[in-house]
Amino acid sequence: MNAPPRRRRLVAIGAATLAGAVIASLTLFNNPAQAETLFSDNFEDGNNSGWSSSGGSWAVASDGSNVDRQSNAGSERARHFAGQTSWTNYVVQARVKANSLASNGVVGLLARASSSTKWYRLALLPGNQVALQAQNGSSVTTLGSVSTTVSTGTWYTLRLTVNGSTISGTVNGTSVGSATNTAGSAGRVGFYTEFAAASFDDITVDTVGSGQPTDPPTSNPPSNPPGSSQPPTGPAPTGLVGWATQGGGTTGGGNASSVTVTSSSALTSAIAGTNASVVRISGTISCSGMLRVGSNKSILGGTLVGCGLNVANASNVIIRNVTFRDWNDDAINVQYSTRVWIDHNSLSNGYDGAIDIKRSSDFVTVSWNRIFDHDKSMLLGHDDGNGGEDIGHLRVTYHHNWFDGTNQRHPRVRFGNPVHVYNNYYGGVSSYGVASTEGAGVLVEGNYFENTEDPYHLGEGDSGPGTLVARNNCFVNSGSGQAGGSVASIPYSYTLDTACNVKSIVTANAGAGRISV
Repeated sequence: MNAPPRRRRLVAIGAATLAGAVIASLTLFNNPAQAETLFSDNFEDGNNSGWSSSGGSWAVASDGSNVDRQSNAGSERARHFAGQTSWTNYVVQARVKANSLASNGVVGLLARASSSTKWYRLALLPGNQVALQAQNGSSVTTLGSVSTTVSTGTWYTLRLTVNGSTISGTVNGTSVGSATNTAGSAGRVGFYTEFAAASFDDITVDTVGSGQPTDPPTSNPPSNPPGSSQPPTGPAPTGLVGWATQGGGTTGGGNASSVTVTSSSALTSAIAGTNASVVRISGTISCSGMLRVGSNKSILGGTLVGCGLNVANASNVIIRNVTFRDWNDDAINVQYSTRVWIDHNSLSNGYDGAIDIKRSSDFVTVSWNRIFDHDKSMLLGHDDGNGGEDIGHLRVTYHHNWFDGTNQRHPRVRFGNPVHVYNNYYGGVSSYGVASTEGAGVLVEGNYFENTEDPYHLGEGDSGPGTLVARNNCFVNSGSGQAGGSVASIPYSYTLDTACNVKSIVTANAGAGRISV
């Protein structure tokens, strides 16, 4: 895979500009205005010049791509700072991996670092904890925390927002907490380890205006622990949740320069290759067949008529806010690919599958899409004889999708375990909702089934049965479904909406045109 282009940018801005700025995250949160990027670095130039260190042993190293690594696991405190001490309200996000973590170890992301011992910190901790903290010298105050699996050798996306006196953070899109604290008003960003070795990559710093917090406020319900079936109430989040947060997470083109396309040929060229790119479709493009999508791409907005997107032998791809109509093969096909997020699209009146995922693909989230006037919605695993490739893969999350009078495959699952189907609205589904086949394990929870005679079942056609666990679903003029067996545990945290509220939540928010990206 080719390395993405170098990104390092540092911009000095005045207080008046900063106060008027608003934040919009391309991949995690959705606000109407775009943020100003203050700084970004992915270390692909092979150095970390411009960073200042205090403790530890910092150097750029190779880990698939170049990363900033602190290799002294015995260091009591190791800090690597960037940016300006005058920065006040901003969002800092980075990918973080603990390579080793002692029982008293810490690996974290810093904001408003006003000295070598004073900052806000979002930290991976031993004991499967992620904590939001304020530190001043040896005094550490915990502002929020969440229980989640913290494993060495695993990438986590940490996002820390400092906005006035509001301090908040997320890990892989899940809220760690939000609190009011006035210990620090301005300062740099940084990486931090304590009795740990770690790697850091893809750091971005974006402005946020006063009164515009981008992370959930304290009144929002907390996320469930992994595998929890006891839902808090309130609207579901619209950021990245589910399997696409695993395996290193999914950022698509990230903060790469965007290109706007208005023709099939321009689109085909823009989405090819492996360089990081944000591709914006303007207006309606008429095309035919399947257009090949390479790695590290974000494909946003616009309408495709007559064709689809083929994510093949690729990784780290985002497709959001696109309208697909009248495709002559599949609308979206994912094969031999990992870390894919398909979100807030509208799909109607095509020939074959709307969203098909197959051939050992893995770590995929399909969220907030609307499918209507169509037969075959979502296939997971294309053939009963492909278990050699597919067993141990095909791990996909389907949440908050609107199946609007469609016929079958919502989804039809082979081999994948666990496959997570939650908080979707099935309205007038004519054949069946979910089918678990060929040894798959599917968790079906918190969905709203209306006028759907067969919500879910085991086996389908010539395919043998899988297992299916159903819980906390809402049924309106619908059958009761067929479940059986057990399913592997869900490894990520998620917020489960109350099932009988899902219809109103999903119909108000699913499909293209409901977000700004």
